[in-house]
Amino acid sequence: MGTLTGLLYAGLIVYLGGWYLGHWSGNFSLLLFVLTVVTLAYWLAERFRFRPAREAAAAHLEAQTAARRATLEQQGIKPDSQPIDDARHRLLAQPWWLDWTAGLFPVILLVFLLRSFLFEPFKIPSGSMIPTLQVGDLILVNKYHYGVRLPVINKKVVENHDPQRGDVIVFRYPVNPAVDYIKRVVAVPGDEVAYLNRRLSINGQLVPTTALPDAYDGEIMRYMQQFSEKLGAVEHRIQLLPQAVPFDPRRTYDFPFKDQCRYSAEGMVCKVPPGHYFVMGDNRDNSEDSRYWGFVPDENIVGRAFLVWMNFGDLGRIGRFH
Repeated sequence: MGTLTGLLYAGLIVYLGGWYLGHWSGNFSLLLFVLTVVTLAYWLAERFRFRPAREAAAAHLEAQTAARRATLEQQGIKPDSQPIDDARHRLLAQPWWLDWTAGLFPVILLVFLLRSFLFEPFKIPSGSMIPTLQVGDLILVNKYHYGVRLPVINKKVVENHDPQRGDVIVFRYPVNPAVDYIKRVVAVPGDEVAYLNRRLSINGQLVPTTALPDAYDGEIMRYMQQFSEKLGAVEHRIQLLPQAVPFDPRRTYDFPFKDQCRYSAEGMVCKVPPGHYFVMGDNRDNSEDSRYWGFVPDENIVGRAFLVWMNFGDLGRIGRFH
């Protein structure tokens, strides 16, 4: 079993190393599920086979020792009173391969349950959500707010809330579901959403905005126009380049329900199909989002982002956000 455990750990190291070096794309949810199953198998084997076998061997040692002493006493020989505690301890000791498998099962199970059904951490890799979220923000995502989903296959089994306009969500990128994206929901199923001349409209009504002082964006090293925007009950900030950039329909992808969208140099108008959502980044001129690659299916949604729990470059960013 020690050899088998060593091979399993070697395979894990190769998998993680290739993932880190970019040789293949990893799936952390699947990996965590497999680790939980494997360590559970070792934990059950330890509980019902290996530990009883060690305890039986220790009991046999004690019985042998007691019998030997009784025989010597019957022969008038004073038995050696040397304790057998060390030998008994060695027999009961858990081997290394069980320490690193069965011993880790409770911890891995706890992480698996927390990450699958309650909260999952993410790191913001790009500036598409500036000024709401900054590059390097470590955020928490509520996994049960939109319903309970089975891990790995992401199938919803318990309904809860539906995504609302203004929610910040993490989802599996429709173009490549192995990649997680984070954007803001701006339109829900049945809405007609328009983004024309850098103004957002929902069902023919302009979304209210209020101009704010320009702010410096360290990612692109220039000042940006900032606005307060109100989507539903959520008020948040967005930013735009000082000079308008014409929308280029040639940058759009082919995607399901693209026939529900109309494009021009001014922007786009789309009718959101059932079971889908239209999302955009708060950094409107520096975000590849539903304007380009289409709608987010409900089954792709991971959860609702709500908290920056750490930013090592700016501890003042820790806290809830809209």
